[in-house]
Amino acid sequence: MRHDIVLTVIGPDRPGLVQALSDTVASHRGNWEESRMAHLSGRFAGILRLSVAAEDASALQTALQQLEARGLRVIAEVEAPNAPTPDAAGARRLQLEVVGNDRQGIVREVAHALASRAVNVERLETRCEDAPMGGGQIFRARALLQVPAQLSLQDLREVLEALADDLMVDLLERPGH
Repeated sequence: MRHDIVLTVIGPDRPGLVQALSDTVASHRGNWEESRMAHLSGRFAGILRLSVAAEDASALQTALQQLEARGLRVIAEVEAPNAPTPDAAGARRLQLEVVGNDRQGIVREVAHALASRAVNVERLETRCEDAPMGGGQIFRARALLQVPAQLSLQDLREVLEALADDLMVDLLERPGH
C-alpha cells in the first residue's frame, strides 16, 4: 500500500535544492509524482506530491525535515490511501484566463467572485508584467476551475468581467478532465 505525501518547501534559492529533495525522496523509495516550483523574490518555493510505500513514509518524513539544516523548510501532509477526492457531482472543469490592469486586491476580487458561485479553484497561476507601452503593470491569471453544473459559462464570465472595465476573461471547457 502506498501513501501520498504533499510537501510545501521554501528556502533561499541556490543550486542543488531540487537535487537535495530528489535524493531524499529516491533514497527512501519514494516516487516524485508532480510538482510546481518557482523562484520568488530570491526564495525557492514549491509544492510536490510524492508517493511512498507505507513502511517507508515515516522515515521519508523524518529525512525531509532534516533538510531544514540545509536551509530548506519542508511541511509534509500525508494522505491516507484511497482517500476520496472532493468532486462535486456533475461539476465541469474549465480553464480560466484573466488579463487586465493590475491593482491592489484583484486576486481577492476574482477569488470572491468564484467562491460566491461555489467554484473551486484547483490550480492558480498569476503574474504581473510591464504594460507594452510603459503604462503600469498588466495582471495575468490562469486557473483550472471546478464549476457547478448549474452555473452557466455566460453567468460566470459576466460576474468576472463586472469586476473591472478593462478585465478580459476567457473560459474554456476542459473535456475529459
